[in-house]
Amino acid sequence: MTNFSVLQGLKVAGKVIRSYMTNRPLVVSYEVTLSCNCNCRHCDLGGVIKDEKQLQPYEYGKLTRLLKPPVVQISGGEPFLRKDIIEVVKAIKQPDGLPYLIFVTNGVLLEEGNYLQLYEAGVNQFSVSLDFPNERHDHFRRHRGLYNRLERTIPRLAKFGFKNIILNTVITRDNLKEVLPIARKAEEWNVFISYSAYTARRTSDRSYCIDGEEERGILRQTIQQLVELQRRTNHIFNPEAELLDTLKFLEQGSIPNCKAGIRFFVVMPDGAFIPCSLWRNKYSSQKEMIEKFSRRNHCGDCYVSVRAYSERSLWSQAKAVPGYGKRLFT
Repeated sequence: MTNFSVLQGLKVAGKVIRSYMTNRPLVVSYEVTLSCNCNCRHCDLGGVIKDEKQLQPYEYGKLTRLLKPPVVQISGGEPFLRKDIIEVVKAIKQPDGLPYLIFVTNGVLLEEGNYLQLYEAGVNQFSVSLDFPNERHDHFRRHRGLYNRLERTIPRLAKFGFKNIILNTVITRDNLKEVLPIARKAEEWNVFISYSAYTARRTSDRSYCIDGEEERGILRQTIQQLVELQRRTNHIFNPEAELLDTLKFLEQGSIPNCKAGIRFFVVMPDGAFIPCSLWRNKYSSQKEMIEKFSRRNHCGDCYVSVRAYSERSLWSQAKAVPGYGKRLFT
């Protein structure tokens, strides 16, 4: 059972196709807070921001009706740190059941009660970060006990049978040899998994970048094994072409022609528009952002999941819609 019907899947497919053909955004990411209860080693956020200016729930509803994106991602920081997060979700979800709504969390505060509340409010997919299949995850996220919490919580939530949980793993030098064990952990927990590539753009820390022929050899072998696993099972979210592009990025360090600001963009907690979470130049509208950033953007410094999804072919976009195949992205 899922809270996304075939009819709603058709509606999303229609909106995706229209957005794709008219060069409108496929995904809008609402960073509802920059506060976070982790201090992850690959991220520039961490800690609580006092007196942060935040949009109210009704303002997210107005923005969603104005922008009309097929897909909305709620992220942060850690969105669970907003006490009104349920009301934010309800405001974003429209009467027709759209947009397809993704909730991104580190899982520290995720539990049965708020999982079911968010599900009832309209969340279609939960994206939960997992960087190691053991307590090394705690060290990477700088949050003691987090892995054990996820190991208790995720399988229990999966038993509800909604098939809406996707683990999200960022491939780094540190967890390169853990990529396949993490895939097996997702299968053990009966959830999906998505992989994306580490970028030093956020922190300028290149120590997590894969380097040297030996590491690149391990990377190539690992991605090939993931491709083979993806062909045999249904819990690897990434399409084969996306896995191969992830390999390309990690080997080359760049993939050109990013469409940040056009195919996808971010709305900050205060309502400012930014092209992506790695470029925090603020603009008052998408039009201004496209004119001043996107049209002259030559950045290729990431291959994160939201970019990978938005750059798929139209056919791949349609196959990703619920009712046609696996869930969208993380």
